[in-house]
Amino acid sequence: MEEEYIAGKHSVTEALRAGRSINKIWIAEGSQKNLVQSIMDEAKQRGVIVQYVDKRKLDSFVPGVQHQGVIAQAAPYEYAEVEDILAAAQSKGEAPFILLLDEIEDPHNLGSILRTADCTGVHGVVIPKRRSAGITATVSKTSAGAVEYVPVARVSNLGQTIDRLKEQGVWVVGTDVDTDSNLYQTDIFNGPVAVVIGNEGKGMGRLIREKCDVLVQLPMKGQINSLNASVAAGVVMYEVLRRRQSLG
Repeated sequence: MEEEYIAGKHSVTEALRAGRSINKIWIAEGSQKNLVQSIMDEAKQRGVIVQYVDKRKLDSFVPGVQHQGVIAQAAPYEYAEVEDILAAAQSKGEAPFILLLDEIEDPHNLGSILRTADCTGVHGVVIPKRRSAGITATVSKTSAGAVEYVPVARVSNLGQTIDRLKEQGVWVVGTDVDTDSNLYQTDIFNGPVAVVIGNEGKGMGRLIREKCDVLVQLPMKGQINSLNASVAAGVVMYEVLRRRQSLG
């Protein structure tokens, strides 16, 4: 399998701390020592080679990504299994809290969702193999390293995954504009729950929508009546966290 690049100070630091298999780290020549010293120390501790190179070489590794003068060459990202996510919840003694992303295509959205998922106690994220952003340098950078801590499972068929989760007692909640049920009025977030976030433009696919146990909408007051997918996901994640914390 191909190796991959992790770009940016936070992403590289978190990959090192999480014990990700890293072969080499490149740092741009002329980088301020105080900004990269912690990465140097972490790399030395783990026996990872650090090499200073021209910034243009780093630009060529990850075109268009703000790498902040630090790039790591890592073993390919290891996707989790859905069973691993359920097991992670069980090991913490918590009701499963899972995100199902129905064809989120923008890597920046996926990275932002992972960052918020880490903050709100999501046990794992499930993405389809087709028509979906996967874990890339851009996703890792946007997630500020959260990609190292939130398991991501990649499945062939999201609909079948929903069926399997339901069999295991997980309620599936879809976010949709065409429903009367308000996010703040539903009371199922305290138990095992999987929240579906739809595609940036089309929303949830018809089959996925039909498989949801409950559909909720985010209250809208403005003129646009739509939210960026990662913002919508963030609102729902924090509502689930709020409910669960209020139960103690």
